[in-house]
Amino acid sequence: MSDQTQPWAERTVEVPKDADPAVPSPRDGFQRGVASVGRSRPPRTESFPAVEHDEHLHGHEPTGWFSSGPSRPLSWYLAQWRNGAEWSGAGVLFAFVCWGIWAISARGDLTSPVVTYLLTMLVAVGLFALSRLLGRLVWERQLGRVRRSARGAHAVTAIFLIGVGIAYLQQTEWVVSAWNWITGG
Repeated sequence: MSDQTQPWAERTVEVPKDADPAVPSPRDGFQRGVASVGRSRPPRTESFPAVEHDEHLHGHEPTGWFSSGPSRPLSWYLAQWRNGAEWSGAGVLFAFVCWGIWAISARGDLTSPVVTYLLTMLVAVGLFALSRLLGRLVWERQLGRVRRSARGAHAVTAIFLIGVGIAYLQQTEWVVSAWNWITGG
């Protein structure tokens, strides 16, 4: 048995080599404390044929120059869309505040101002989608770049919404008269 003076010895039990055939003998190349590592093999590589542009496939499955590239999961695209969302959020907030000032100043039924605001937001979403599409066509397909965020599309959407907010304020009589009084015009 092992030396029982060591603290770990009472938990360690030596097994005779005759009793367990699964324990390799020293002549099998087994050494205590040395890991057995297999021979390293050279990596297998395969050569792929070059892709030529086929001009007969207009309107069919994209091949050659216009290949779609690797497909990515939807979560990757959603995470990419979130980068720069603060720009659109600021534009939506500004447009909402300006719309609220305009709608309250109208002093009437709020049905048409609400429909106007909802249509404005629908146009903003369409502008965002159009910006993303143009970015994909120009930036990724033509220039071969990788888009890491949606900041450009969010910035375009924010500029549109700020313009809409200013247009709402220009239709509010007391805001226009206050602006003229401040600027002296």
